[in-house]
Amino acid sequence: MRPLIGIPTHTHIVNDSTRYAGLATYTRAIDRAGGAPIFIPLNLSDDSLRALFERLDGLMLQGGDDVHPKEYGEEIAPYCGAIDAAADTTELRLLRWAFETSLPIFGICRGIQTLNVAAGGSLYQDIDAQLTSPLHHPHIKGNPPNFRAHSVDIDPSSRLSRALGATRVEVNSRHHQSVKQVAPGFCVTARAPDGIVEAIESTNGRFALGVQFHPENLIDDDPRILRLFESFVKAAQSQNRSVA
Repeated sequence: MRPLIGIPTHTHIVNDSTRYAGLATYTRAIDRAGGAPIFIPLNLSDDSLRALFERLDGLMLQGGDDVHPKEYGEEIAPYCGAIDAAADTTELRLLRWAFETSLPIFGICRGIQTLNVAAGGSLYQDIDAQLTSPLHHPHIKGNPPNFRAHSVDIDPSSRLSRALGATRVEVNSRHHQSVKQVAPGFCVTARAPDGIVEAIESTNGRFALGVQFHPENLIDDDPRILRLFESFVKAAQSQNRSVA
């Protein structure tokens, strides 16, 4: 049986109606990698959310709005972007349960940031405002989702490098925040040429990995990228929770 991969949704307001949304690119990547993706709604009771969590074999976090700075001990700065408090609450709760049970975790873009915050790390609220960088990391209007913005150098001893079979790849870039203080129990395993953190992973051997770029948009261009999703799904398969 395919492992069940939970993907928390984000808040989307249309005509004063609240919707919980997720992008098809994430579910497609998990499906292509051999997993069974399922979106998780927000604002559930603890009992309902825990019931869903207990059925998951893996947890994937998608891109989205900024994590509220209060979650890492800071005030909202003028250059902080839009915040989805309901997504923060759901994702942080799921992540902490996943830490307790060693459930495989894969975070993408906002997902690496939420992963880092949940484990005790912090973020730069805006790269341009807080750092001097020759690279432009946010999305440039008109560029396609798979536009390769820059390279990333990867620690050859990392899980990420083993999954990709590479120590350098060209990636897309659509973010204005990034990891600042790396959380205890995690290490940086990839950086952009300007030093911005592009990947972190757990140091205790469990599958808890986050990337700052958007690999879900690159699986058709580079077979190495699909192997990253396959390595996550393989780790989730070992849980066998959805089989029991």
